[in-house]
Amino acid sequence: MQNRIDALFARKKQDILSIFFTAGFPNLKDTGLILESLEESEADLVEIGIPFSDPLGDGPVIQDSSLVALKNGMNLNLLFQQLKDMRVTVQKPVLLMGYLNSVMQFGIEKFYRQCAAVGVDGIILPDLPLEEFKMYHQRITEELNIKVVFLVSVDTKPERIKQLDEASGGFLYLLSSNSTTGGVKGIPEQFHSKVSVVKNSVTKNPLLIGFGIKGQKEYSQACEIANGAVIGSAFIELLTRSHNFRKDIAGFTSIVKTKLIKS
Repeated sequence: MQNRIDALFARKKQDILSIFFTAGFPNLKDTGLILESLEESEADLVEIGIPFSDPLGDGPVIQDSSLVALKNGMNLNLLFQQLKDMRVTVQKPVLLMGYLNSVMQFGIEKFYRQCAAVGVDGIILPDLPLEEFKMYHQRITEELNIKVVFLVSVDTKPERIKQLDEASGGFLYLLSSNSTTGGVKGIPEQFHSKVSVVKNSVTKNPLLIGFGIKGQKEYSQACEIANGAVIGSAFIELLTRSHNFRKDIAGFTSIVKTKLIKS
């Protein structure tokens, strides 16, 4: 069976919208409802955050959501329980995003086999070294057809970008800045002047831009540079104030996607 991420990019090359949310936030049992709401929305990809006590790459909004989820009782065993019937109602590609410590504590091979069992298509581990991936992760992920997505920035050396592009599956995650998530507003000007180096070094994967993508304006800018964008902190903030996930998530993604309507 073709991986759902690959299938998405095979039929749609541009204007990809990936939405990130933290499992078990705002409430422990909200994961499934948020997933189903995103399935019904204009989002193309879904990234589910694995709560972790020390998320080094995340800014205050996602950090807080992670701490709330942990206090709610979320953990990997429970998350896989919540996702076991996911594919009954959700057909969009789903990735888990977290930190290597969580995977190692759970058991590397056990983790990937559980991902395959519930229908997870890809993994993003920002602190997974390329060399460690090749030694301990690559064999099992290729066997199970699970894509491991690597991150690059405009300051990553071209040779390293080529190595990460070759190892990455599904897409390559391009950071708009070297700050934490939610730490910047919009795409920095220096990003635009340097991004061509990244694009010239990437030959295998589509590019999605993350960090600083707040809404319609930033999404539109990102789609002019790359294949799409990832929204995280702004979506978490929406969940914090929402009283109707289905209505509010549909409205949020629809507004973001109005970038396709040119004046």
